[in-house]
Amino acid sequence: MVKSKFAISVHILSLLSLSESEWLSSDIIARSLNTNPALVRKELAALKEAGLVEGKEGKNGGSRLTKPANNIYLSDVFQIVKENHIFGFSPNLPNPVCLVGRNINGALEGLFETIDQAVYEKLKDTTLAEFSARLVS
Repeated sequence: MVKSKFAISVHILSLLSLSESEWLSSDIIARSLNTNPALVRKELAALKEAGLVEGKEGKNGGSRLTKPANNIYLSDVFQIVKENHIFGFSPNLPNPVCLVGRNINGALEGLFETIDQAVYEKLKDTTLAEFSARLVS
């Protein structure tokens, strides 16, 4: 499930997009998120693995975007943080003897895929640059 990872990643990327010429440390990013730098480093690692962020070690190190923010779409971020479906299944296995119980997860799977695709399509319409511009206007 996406949960807060999408919001955290978009926050990090927006901050980086508005500071294009600077390397931002995980401490600086963590202060903006009002969280622990370890959480920021974990999310930065996923963004680096996806090729959206690069890092530099050392005193003047930090992170920055690997490409212009107008070439990054919110749908890209969604794909990175999406582990399963936006909605989750019940943690209890349904009763296979029950008519509904034996069919519910299959029916929900199709519905969840449709919802995920609709979210992806909506996010595909907005670049990181467009979204970040809303934050400073």
